[in-house]
Amino acid sequence: MGLKADFLLTIMKLFDVYPLNDIEIVNGQGSLIWDSNGQEYLDMYGGHAVISIGHTNAHYVQRLTNQLNKIGFYSNFIKIPLQVQLAEKLGKISGREDYQLFLCNSGAEANENAFKLASFANKRKIIVSFTKAFHGRTSLAVSATDNPKIIAPVNQTPNVVFLPFGDVMALENYFAENGNRVSSVIVEGIQGVGGIQVAGDAFLQTIRKMCDAFGAYFIADSVQCGYGRTGKFYAHDYAQVNADIYTMAKGMGNGFPVAGISISPKLSPWYGMLGTTFGGNHLACAAALAVLEEMETNNLMQNALTVGNYLITELKKIPQVIEVRGRGLMIGIELPQELAHIKADLLFKEHIFTGEAKPNVIRLLPALNLSKAHADRFLTAFSKLLNN
Repeated sequence: MGLKADFLLTIMKLFDVYPLNDIEIVNGQGSLIWDSNGQEYLDMYGGHAVISIGHTNAHYVQRLTNQLNKIGFYSNFIKIPLQVQLAEKLGKISGREDYQLFLCNSGAEANENAFKLASFANKRKIIVSFTKAFHGRTSLAVSATDNPKIIAPVNQTPNVVFLPFGDVMALENYFAENGNRVSSVIVEGIQGVGGIQVAGDAFLQTIRKMCDAFGAYFIADSVQCGYGRTGKFYAHDYAQVNADIYTMAKGMGNGFPVAGISISPKLSPWYGMLGTTFGGNHLACAAALAVLEEMETNNLMQNALTVGNYLITELKKIPQVIEVRGRGLMIGIELPQELAHIKADLLFKEHIFTGEAKPNVIRLLPALNLSKAHADRFLTAFSKLLNN
């Protein structure tokens, strides 16, 4: 009896890696969500920039439902016309119609494939990354992330070099000495986890120049800052340069796990070069197509720019704020240490979800169709907390 009782008391637990707020979200509509007690919240974070067209968007739900009623999945050894439709739509909206699309499942996986693709092409090993960068939690992606705490011994490699973010001279000097060894340079158009740090035009243009001069590949990590969030499809587009590979995820599927890399025509594929089981499945493509269709139909990139510029302008008027950074609806609000409690107050007193970057930056990453009324609701609550 004792053995049986002990067995019955043993249950699997979740691997405890997330510090959780005691909130259970059960419903959502647009930029509003509700918890299990019926409390309404304004979602200014979109689950880490994932919700791009709003919770339970009607077109999105219908697109997925219709596809699920046909077939949800089959693997990549048969034709999947939805993949072709997605590539054509993505090429058109991003302005990269001559690029090629490889579909996968997450931002880290997209970056892993980008590194691999570049290294296959030039037979080199060195990856240049930058201070405060975040590129994922797997293998090379985490090795190219500037956070030693999450890099396990097995992920440590001499093949990743970190240079100061935004430092043109440091970049030029490194290439002058090591350029012939560099496989790729990876950079976020706007660093997210790094505190909403915008990559300057001259900096991105220098990366393009150095890659061209030395035969390296420019990887534009657009996992968080891409897909129209800044008012342009890729945040790097503000510098008027083309990367060789763009990596995408988060807002690409509005919550459905889908990611991809957009690949320059200078890079040629061969069978078996890259691969995935789940990437580009029928449901993932339906989700991604729904997002692009909503973006195109409702001009959501322009809305992100308009409402984002309004938020940035109004936030800069608040005297307690040290600095406001970002573009479009990717915004960082830096606060002094004595106001570090404001993020928690926004959640528990004003019922507004936001994100953070250490030490004291509030991150705003709402849906691209955020209304001005909801932007005003955030500004009113934020000002109220600061003035109290």
